[in-house]
Amino acid sequence: MCGILGIASRNNDVFAELYEGLLMLQHRGQDASGIVTDTGEFFRERKANGLVKDVFKAQDAETLTGRIGMGHVRYPTAGSLSAAEAQPFFVNAPYGIYLVHNGNITNTEEQREKVTAKYSRHLRTTSDSEIMLNVLADKVADAIKVNGNADPVRNVFAGVKMMMERVQGAYSVICLIAGVGMLAFRDPNGIRPLSVAKRDAEGDGDDFAFASEDVAFGINGFEKIRDVKPGEAILIDHNGNMHEFQAVEGNLTPCIFEYVYLARPDSLLDGISVYKTQLRMGQTLAKQIQDSGLDIDAIIPVPDSARPVALEVSNATGIRYREALVKNRYVGRTFIMPGQEERQKSVRRKLNAIPLEMKDRNILLIDDSIVRGNTIKKIVQMCREAGAKKVYIASASPPVIYPNVYGIDMPTKHELIANGLDIEEIRQELGADALFYQKLDDLIWAAKEGNPKIEQFDCSCFDGQYITGSVSEDYLDSLESSNRVSKKIKDMPATGASWNAAKLATG
Repeated sequence: MCGILGIASRNNDVFAELYEGLLMLQHRGQDASGIVTDTGEFFRERKANGLVKDVFKAQDAETLTGRIGMGHVRYPTAGSLSAAEAQPFFVNAPYGIYLVHNGNITNTEEQREKVTAKYSRHLRTTSDSEIMLNVLADKVADAIKVNGNADPVRNVFAGVKMMMERVQGAYSVICLIAGVGMLAFRDPNGIRPLSVAKRDAEGDGDDFAFASEDVAFGINGFEKIRDVKPGEAILIDHNGNMHEFQAVEGNLTPCIFEYVYLARPDSLLDGISVYKTQLRMGQTLAKQIQDSGLDIDAIIPVPDSARPVALEVSNATGIRYREALVKNRYVGRTFIMPGQEERQKSVRRKLNAIPLEMKDRNILLIDDSIVRGNTIKKIVQMCREAGAKKVYIASASPPVIYPNVYGIDMPTKHELIANGLDIEEIRQELGADALFYQKLDDLIWAAKEGNPKIEQFDCSCFDGQYITGSVSEDYLDSLESSNRVSKKIKDMPATGASWNAAKLATG
């Protein structure tokens, strides 16, 4: 999961607007930030590890000039944590192309071999995004050989088409191409979100923007036009004209986890309100809780993303809603933090319980999802220390059982508490008195109600059905033994049923 943003303005430098827009996408990645602008003569770039507010300063406006530019916020799902792998990435030929990417390629090794061996290109990092950039560059170069260089837009679109026929997985991409313009495209399944917007350029036509979520548009005065279609490429040329091209046939199958956790509640993705989806998730979860017959004194959300679900559970059940966990807003999201040890330590910094709302009461904690289980386990302990008599847990999503290979930081079974354990075993591991999970059919209903035209969602982390059809057991095994995953496994606690190495090896 990353956040990408591109802006093409007719009249004004875009650095300040990219900065503001990336702040709105910061929830999608806290590891690194990057911005590149095009002056018309040169590219100007700055990227580094850290939050947007820490990487960029006011003086950057003096160097990152240009009326077209793009930015990226990253947490790594492929490659290392090195600042060298912060995006955007660049190749100098053909034209000169910068790229930012949200998602994950699943045939990485095959494409790496072709890029390095067949095409004699040198890769500077282990990132799948750099591989994609080089494949795109190869294919645009092939198009130039066939078509000549009189129509660069045609060459770019032809290159995108050939790239899509080779690269598999999830990708929403924005590129800056020297002398051509700004390009955006989305994989044939539309797994990761990408939208296009415009605003009036004071009588000179329109300015355009692309973003992972439409929350990045409003702050800069853009109005969303639509979502980029699966398999579609859109190019804004240097004259400000929009060119649209259906590169390959598409079938919209968005990642359902976007609506559970990844996207902001005020976002609209593929016609579906994230907020209203979460309210519907609360309605279906409430039915299970009512049927349980448990004596519950208060419903308490795990802030912030579980609030809409918890509010709707409270409305549907009549059980009072209480804010009894106070969040320290100056601590990052533990899900995104690289390394298990850092996530573990940050939980106590992140949340504090209010004993007055917990002492001698039976409470129901509602979280958006339970992935590794470490955060919610710490919270259960915290609630008991605050005097709670019974602590129940409800997850707004189904059990996360399978690796996600499309750009979410849970790539192996080793990290998933629900893999190899049944619900009763998970309950015991978390130390809860009862545990509820959203049913997958209910989650699909909650999302699909927002846009009935969508026939299928990617639910692979819940059901193991990988929609690209290219995820083999060999590929999953390779993830288990990768260097970065191995480091994460090393960082995991050595005790506890769900993290016992022997147990996991058979899970």
